[in-house]
Amino acid sequence: MWDLLEREGAARFPGARGRIPNFRGAEQAAGQLAELREWQAAGVVKANPDAPQLPVRRRARKDGKTLYMAVPRLSEEKPFVEVRGDPTIKRAMTEGRPLAVDELESVDLIVCGTVAVNRQGVRIGKGGGFSDLEFALLVERGLVDRETTIVTTVHDFQLLDEELPETGHDFRVDVIVTPTTTVRTRARRRPSGVLWEHLDADQLAAIPVLQAWR
Repeated sequence: MWDLLEREGAARFPGARGRIPNFRGAEQAAGQLAELREWQAAGVVKANPDAPQLPVRRRARKDGKTLYMAVPRLSEEKPFVEVRGDPTIKRAMTEGRPLAVDELESVDLIVCGTVAVNRQGVRIGKGGGFSDLEFALLVERGLVDRETTIVTTVHDFQLLDEELPETGHDFRVDVIVTPTTTVRTRARRRPSGVLWEHLDADQLAAIPVLQAWR
C-alpha cells in the first residue's frame, strides 16, 4: 500500500512509508465525514494524531465538539489530551489539557488512522497496535460501547475488496470515508477490553496506565 500510494502520486508530505499515510484528498474526506449523521450527532470525538486526519480534527474544533487525542505511544501517566488550540500534534500536546482515562467523557465517535481497510471494516494500521489499545482502555472504563461509531478516512486506493488479517484485539471500523465515497460496513466487531495476554513485558513497562491498572 505504501508503494502504491507513492507510485500513483497519492501520498503527500510527510510521505507514506512506515506511517499512517497522508493522502491527497484528506480535506475532501473530512468534508464527507462531516456530512454524516453520526458526526453531526456526536458531541465528543476521539481522533488519532496522524497527519491525514488533521482536517478531521480541525473540523471537530470548528464544529464545537469536544476533541480528545491520545498521547503518542500512551507514554504519559495521563495518556490523553483534550485539544484546546490548533489540533496539530505538536500544539495539541503542548496546549491541550492532559487527562487520565477516568477524566474523559463518554466518546460518541472515534476516528482512526488506517494503512489499508476492506469493505468488511477490517483495518491494518502501521503495526504498533496503539489504536486498538486506546480503544480497549476506553472500553475498560465504559466510555465506549457497541453504539460508539468508529470511522476511518482514507484515500480510495486504501479501500480494498480482499480479505485482511485480524487478531482478537483488533476492532473493525463501522464507516469508511474516502474523498469520493462512504462505505458502511455493518460490522461492529470490537474487543471487550484490554487483552492482557496479548501484551508483552516491554509494552507493559513502557505504558504507565497499564502498569497502574495491572
